[in-house]
Amino acid sequence: MAGLVIELKQNELIIINGAAIRFRTKSRVEISGKAQFLFGKQILLPEDATTPASLIYLAVQTAYIGNADERRRAVDEARELIAQFKARSISGLARDILDQVMNLINAEKYYEALKLARRVMQHETAKLEADYFCER
Repeated sequence: MAGLVIELKQNELIIINGAAIRFRTKSRVEISGKAQFLFGKQILLPEDATTPASLIYLAVQTAYIGNADERRRAVDEARELIAQFKARSISGLARDILDQVMNLINAEKYYEALKLARRVMQHETAKLEADYFCER
């Protein structure tokens, strides 16, 4: 059975089924079979989750790659963070995307939800940058 081959740079991180693996040298790995994994820029470290949208992304990421207990806690946290974000956001686009994220979470489609959560992070960054440059 052919698997997915991923090339990782030295010191790059991959998370497979909740286990973080850092590569000391440039490597090519093949993932065969069913596994929840993230690598490279897909991974958000907890210390880098400093905005409302990034906290949502981190919760969805944990739901995707965590074990059953972590997943339950992360889903609850994502629900709460999404509700808070939507209550405070003036962006209809962000609220619409977060509705889709929540629908995907409810359907246990965590990877798809994660991709949309990244869009909210990008939207948040663009809005913050636009506001910053407009105020000067």
